[in-house]
Amino acid sequence: MDFKQLESFVAIAKFKSFSKAADYLYLTQPTISSHIINLEKELKTTLINRTNKKISLTKAGEVLYDYAVNIINLKENAKFKLEEFKGKITGNIEIACSTIPEQYIIPDIICKFNKAYPDVTFNMFHYDSKQVVEGILHGEIDFGMVGAKIAHSQLKYSELTNDEIVLVTPCGEPYDSFASEINIENILQENFIFRERGSGTRALLETTLKKHKVDIDDLKIIAYIENTEAIKQCIRKGLGVSFLSKHAIEDEVKHHLLKAFKIKDMELDRNFYLVCHKYRSPSPLEDAFRKFVWEYFNA
Repeated sequence: MDFKQLESFVAIAKFKSFSKAADYLYLTQPTISSHIINLEKELKTTLINRTNKKISLTKAGEVLYDYAVNIINLKENAKFKLEEFKGKITGNIEIACSTIPEQYIIPDIICKFNKAYPDVTFNMFHYDSKQVVEGILHGEIDFGMVGAKIAHSQLKYSELTNDEIVLVTPCGEPYDSFASEINIENILQENFIFRERGSGTRALLETTLKKHKVDIDDLKIIAYIENTEAIKQCIRKGLGVSFLSKHAIEDEVKHHLLKAFKIKDMELDRNFYLVCHKYRSPSPLEDAFRKFVWEYFNA
């Protein structure tokens, strides 16, 4: 086994494509294929299923994958320490985020990290909380930030900060005369705008409403919208009301563009987590970023 073979194997497992792995590693597709063939010959086993259109790992490939990631990251750690010793850290960090961290939390962290490591670049990808978790388990994502803790024996969650889901309405009557905390019964006839299935916000809301004997199917839902900014615009235009993260509407409430209300006797608090695979070592640059994120919230 050599590093190039393992890097090719890990890239194919991540992208589920020989051509995408070749592009990622700046190699030709025949070179990538040759690396895998030679690796399989040396290990005397098939690592990648090629019998259907979708590339997948065999059972043997799944066993090798975590070891391969750790071996590559060990090599990267040596390079990182040498670059750190020379005073210049470079590389690229891929961050998978659910909606609220992506739009309202991560940007400030990236800006501050960039000041400390100006030669590091970033790719930020949008997924809902469930997709982040599935991507980590399947080796497509290294780590992410989510607003829902989906339990799994192979995942490690680090709690970062808290959040509160509030009812968001337009400004004006009748909402201007509402108290800051209202009963759920007073809003059941409103037109509602909901997030898509899989979002942490919606999962928390559905669970909490059930506890209060309110079925989501009984609400008058006028639209399902994935983008939080689009939801806010629809609320301002009078389409309906919605439940959103307090992080998402701070500026609008401050400038009297939207109103936010707590729902009486309903616990709509949650936490945001950094999630990663429990048994895969992070690259040194990822490790530095994770530590930076932890210090950001615990300074």
